[in-house]
Amino acid sequence: MPQARGQILGGAIVTGAGQGLGRAYALALAEQGASVVAADLNSESAERVAEEIRALGGHATGTQVDVADRASVDGMVSAAREAYGAPVVLVNNAAIFSTLRMRPFAEIPDDEWDRVMAVNVRGAFNCSRAAVPFMAQAGYGKIINISSATIWNGRPFYLHYVTSKAALIGFTRALASEVGPLGIRVNAITPGSTQTEIERVTVTAEQRRAMAEQTPLRRGEVADDLVGTVLFLASRESDFITGQTINVDGGFTFH
Repeated sequence: MPQARGQILGGAIVTGAGQGLGRAYALALAEQGASVVAADLNSESAERVAEEIRALGGHATGTQVDVADRASVDGMVSAAREAYGAPVVLVNNAAIFSTLRMRPFAEIPDDEWDRVMAVNVRGAFNCSRAAVPFMAQAGYGKIINISSATIWNGRPFYLHYVTSKAALIGFTRALASEVGPLGIRVNAITPGSTQTEIERVTVTAEQRRAMAEQTPLRRGEVADDLVGTVLFLASRESDFITGQTINVDGGFTFH
């Protein structure tokens, strides 16, 4: 039977899948037929999302991973391959953000800067490096890097975070050029400020209302607003798209 348009058959890895947007991506991919590896630094959260998918009739396994650690990532991808075959989709979603405190750039501690870069940038590098050989063997793959709409307006007081997410755009373009001949597509998404179950002390309810009023759609962003773009980039519907960045923020910024 031919693959239905938009359906995703094969294994999908979602990093940072234990909560928030990662959880939403994992659930949506499973709903479209993917066998999902929900990977997270918190192993209990990862397994909880996997259980949620299985309870809905999908196929999923939860695994612990530190994306900044190459050995940990290699183990995650090998486990995914053993469970579901060569991964077809990799969503590089894991990032440090909600725990960061807003502060002037000169006050960012060196170790905090280094950890943000290690997780947000090297994490995508580690995961892609581990997954690409298996995708290349299959002659097909989709890598989706989750950047941030903060790069378009240069949001202040998060210099390390904004810098790391801007780096993913260059990463996306260069990697797309390199792995395209192998049948692998690489794209990025820039989500706006999205309300999830994760507490954000740096964004008040009043600030969220103000941001909503500045968007043409006049409402705040939620996780469901992003899953359609992830599913599109993960499916064969987007097979002739690579190296691109899709902005999904309700028009808060234009790109």
